[in-house]
Order: sequence, then structure tokens, then C-alpha cells
Amino acid sequence: MKDTGIPRAEMRAVPVRHYGRYAAAVVVLALFGAIVSAFARGEINWGAIPEYLFDDRIMEGVRETLVLTVLSMLIGVAGGTVLAVMRLSRNPVTASVAWFYIWFFRGTPVYVQLLVWFNLGLVFDYINLPPVYQDEWSDFMTPFLTALLGLGLNEAAYMAEICRAGLLAVDEGQTEAAHALGMRHGATLRRIVIPQAMRVIVPPTGNEVINMLKTTSLVAAVQYYELLRYAQDIGQTSGSPVEMLFLAAVWYLVLTSLLSVGQFYLERYYARGAIRNLPPTPWQKVRATLSTLRRPEVPR
Repeated sequence: MKDTGIPRAEMRAVPVRHYGRYAAAVVVLALFGAIVSAFARGEINWGAIPEYLFDDRIMEGVRETLVLTVLSMLIGVAGGTVLAVMRLSRNPVTASVAWFYIWFFRGTPVYVQLLVWFNLGLVFDYINLPPVYQDEWSDFMTPFLTALLGLGLNEAAYMAEICRAGLLAVDEGQTEAAHALGMRHGATLRRIVIPQAMRVIVPPTGNEVINMLKTTSLVAAVQYYELLRYAQDIGQTSGSPVEMLFLAAVWYLVLTSLLSVGQFYLERYYARGAIRNLPPTPWQKVRATLSTLRRPEVPR
């Protein structure tokens, strides 16, 4: 180190000032304040939001949204797993069928698919599955079944690609070693490949669950009542349509936040063995901060 001739006791570090960051922060705060001020001055009845926040119809909508999300994801995960295995099959027929399914359902909007299922009664008068079931199509294809099929079958196409990526992420040598030990293909998938593939599958699947929760708002087009549809009806009868949309947004934010927390813990569970130190949970971070604040100073 070059001797500057200045005593070390007189040398001090001067932090670099980032004036661009300060300017950007001022601009962002100004824009945020302008947006808040605009909504504050607008003719919005903010008191209607807490008034209807736990209304019976809103709570029913929340329940229907959660039920539809869970059932649609179950169909999507089950169908996606089957389609992923079919895509990886050496049988050209099953691989081609799986490819066509994924190509079709990923290539068309889910809104269009919902409308197609809803309007198939114009094409088919009856559904006839002797000797299991026979009825008029309009009675069979209820709004709930329409929403479930539209969302679940569409999700299966996306989950198929997620599952396929997870399966391909596992080293082929482990599959070969399992087969050399005499394990069948199904047992190898169930006990060797899939547990390791879950580390790759879980993060995007969590995102798909959150996306599915928000996509359920589209089923209002097929006359199915969920959170958004109930909020719109309350808005029309109460004269507060915009306020009820904000209320629905609040509930969507609450539900997606809870799902994000669940996704964090699920990812942390499947990360065991892949990383040396697991990331601390939010509660562990809080306890570590509190213990640091309470730690007594050691006298010198």
C-alpha cells in the first residue's frame, strides 16, 4: 500500500453519494403520493368495503373460489402427471396424443374453452353413456362442471410441461441403477424419480395454484357464482360497484398471500438434502431479530 504521508488516525472513509438513487426515490414517492391523492379525492365510498368485507355472500364466494381452485388443481396435477409420462413414453401413439393435447389447450385461451364447454348444449342434446349415465346435456353440464372442466383440463396442459421438466431434471443414471437392481418402471418413478423431481416441480406448481385462484374469476362468464360474481351483484344492488371490486381485490390479495406462505414452506421441505442450510422461516427471522435486540452488551 502506498504511503500517503497522512497518519492513519486522521484517515477516514467517506461514503460515495448516489444522487441518482435519491432522485429516483423522490420521483417514485411523488408518483405514489399523486395516485393516493387522486383516489382520496375521488367519489369512492371507502366505508362500503369494511361493511361488506365479511358479508355472507362474499364469504360464500370466497368458499366457492377456494373449492374451485383446489379441485381444478387436483385435475390439473393428475392429468399433467399422466400427460408428462405419456410425452416421455417411447410409444409414438401416446406421445403424439399427449403432444396434441398440450398444443391445443395451451394454444387457446381458457376463456374461450370455458365458453365452448358452456355452449356445447347447442351441439349435443343428450349425453348417453349406457349403462352408466344418460341425461339432457343442459342438465348434465352445470355451471360448476363447466368451470371445473374448463379450468382443470386447461391446467393439465401446463402441469404436463412442468412435470416433464422435473422428470427430465433427474439424472438418467439413477433410473438405470434402479432398473439394474430389478425395480419396475412404475416403482422407479414413484420411489426414485418423482421425489427428486419435486424440487423442480414444486416452485412453478405453487405459482400455478396462485394463478388458478385468480383465473377462477373468469368463470363468471359461464354463470357460476364465485367471489367476483358475488361482489359484482352486491355492487349493483348497493350502488357501490367500484368499491365491491376493490373488496374482491382485497380478498384475492389475502388468499394469494396465504398461498405464497404455504408455497414457501413446501419448497423448503423439498429442498432438504439439496442445500446445506435451509433458508430461515419468517418466524425464525423474527426470533433472531428479537434475540439480537435483547442480547446484553458485554462490558469491555
